[in-house]
Amino acid sequence: MCGIAGWIDWREDLRHREEAVRQMGATLICRGPDAEGIWLSEHAAFAHRRLIVIDPEGGAQPMIRGERDRAFIIVYNGEMYNMDEVRSELTARGHAMTSRSDTELLLRAYMEWGPDCVDHFNGIFAFGIWSERDQSLFLARDRLGVKPLFFAPQPDRLVFGSELKAILANPYVPAEVALEGLAELFFIGPARTPGHAVFRGIRELRPGHWLLCTRDGVQEKCYWKLESHEHEDDLAVTTDRVQELLYDAVSRQLVSDVPIATLLSGGLDSSAVSAFASKALREAGRGPLHTYSVDFVDADAYFEANSFQTSRDAPWVTRVSEYLGSVHHNIVFDNPEMIQHLLRPLAARDLPGMADIDVSLFLFCQEIKKGATVALSGEAADEVFGGYPWFHREDALTANTFPWSLQLHRRMPIVNKELRAAINPEQYVMRRYEEALQEVPRLTSESAQDARIREISYLSITRFLATLLERKDRMSMAAGLEVRVPFCDHRLVEYVWNVPWSIRNAGGTAKAILRKAVVDVLPDDVVWRKKTPYPSTHNPAYLQAVRGLMNEILADPSSPILPLLDIPGVRAAIDDSFQKSEHKPWFGQIMGVPQMFDYLIQINAWLRDHGVTIVG
Repeated sequence: MCGIAGWIDWREDLRHREEAVRQMGATLICRGPDAEGIWLSEHAAFAHRRLIVIDPEGGAQPMIRGERDRAFIIVYNGEMYNMDEVRSELTARGHAMTSRSDTELLLRAYMEWGPDCVDHFNGIFAFGIWSERDQSLFLARDRLGVKPLFFAPQPDRLVFGSELKAILANPYVPAEVALEGLAELFFIGPARTPGHAVFRGIRELRPGHWLLCTRDGVQEKCYWKLESHEHEDDLAVTTDRVQELLYDAVSRQLVSDVPIATLLSGGLDSSAVSAFASKALREAGRGPLHTYSVDFVDADAYFEANSFQTSRDAPWVTRVSEYLGSVHHNIVFDNPEMIQHLLRPLAARDLPGMADIDVSLFLFCQEIKKGATVALSGEAADEVFGGYPWFHREDALTANTFPWSLQLHRRMPIVNKELRAAINPEQYVMRRYEEALQEVPRLTSESAQDARIREISYLSITRFLATLLERKDRMSMAAGLEVRVPFCDHRLVEYVWNVPWSIRNAGGTAKAILRKAVVDVLPDDVVWRKKTPYPSTHNPAYLQAVRGLMNEILADPSSPILPLLDIPGVRAAIDDSFQKSEHKPWFGQIMGVPQMFDYLIQINAWLRDHGVTIVG
């Protein structure tokens, strides 16, 4: 994995802007701590930071193939999982590879097929290719959006980067936020509307899209999207196919020249990935598998079960690790560590995020990095197979909004009345929700229930999953760790997308088809246990700490967030937090009252420390 940045300019000679290009690349050093590189020409300049995973000698970037005015230059962040197939195709067409790197494969694939090259790839990627002959920039992003890519189009200029900070390091891109960005922050966040980047003038290249930039302007195209059709396989055949696709995805994603591990929570998803990884490593003579889990000091003392978190994961981690024979590493954090690093994820995300859940993941990835450079995770299984509560709860299924954000009314009182009036939150969120529903590929023959499940699945895959993938990418790459997500294999996603709910949820059991697909590789009690979300701290000291920090912000007249807040509304929320009440998350499953204070603390720090200007 790596960090990439680039600058296309038809106004000035970029050969004289080396320092600015280096500064853009330097912002991404955490993504690529092992090596750096830049390339300059009159109208195009690239910066690259490298985390070495495959072919240390042959994968240096920016990579150039071709001569002089017919040269092609690439910067690439990602991993290819079908390298052998693509290499065979290109070799048959006369391409002579000079390295083992997937970087060269992507570059030569573009030289051979142009924009259609992306149709040949199975992997996670974000890359830019400059053609000297055509004087054009080609940008592309993987189908599910596992790897990030942002760009800032301006007249006669385009700047791009893996992260927002790389673009904001360019002298022509100011850190400005307008009304729409504030609407995203306060009423959509920590999610984002696909394609939006909060900062004015910066956009996200959407998953499954490519972009072509020339003197004539910028062209974007969707090259992949979910398609709906009748599912003809019965339960047995579907089970076998899911097992086959998942095992193949996990096996492919074990390719690495550096130590590799899995993240293991003891839940179904991470256990399935770990089981198949262990099996594939044994068959390849590469075992044993190393597994990593995260927990908190005094977790037993403070944990209280609720409808979202029914049990602790820790005992199940031990159960799975012992069953698989993995070398297990249990990472434990205490509350002071969480508070100490409260704002560290903000520097990685460039935007406020998922509070303590981000902090624990960042610290977790830092510890994993000490023993591995690559890890596999169970992310995306709930979106793909329908595991979240909102697939099963009547209030979510019948709600006319995003099902992970049913508590919009809880956000309203904390934002000042003038800003609320200017944004009209209900209308803004409804517009974004309706836009998403308009994208859903319908199947006219299915029942009303299946049609609604298809909508919830689409929202989860294209909106909620994007938030989790962003979190996973930023927190892991901030620690120099590459995390892969087998459940995001597009072949698996395409297949399960059309599996009817009666099969996916067979017998009324959430993710039944996935459970049936892993009965041969996991203990029955693990296969059939109820889902619990990513672990977060239940220690009341966390609430006390963020409540105290929130009070400090309110008491400081220089706090930049104050003009955006309804101070009495925030104080009322602080007072209410002293009362024990039912867990009602305002986002996702576990972001409750403490996380709301944390989120506001992050917005304040973001405005104060990241040079953000609010514009009309």
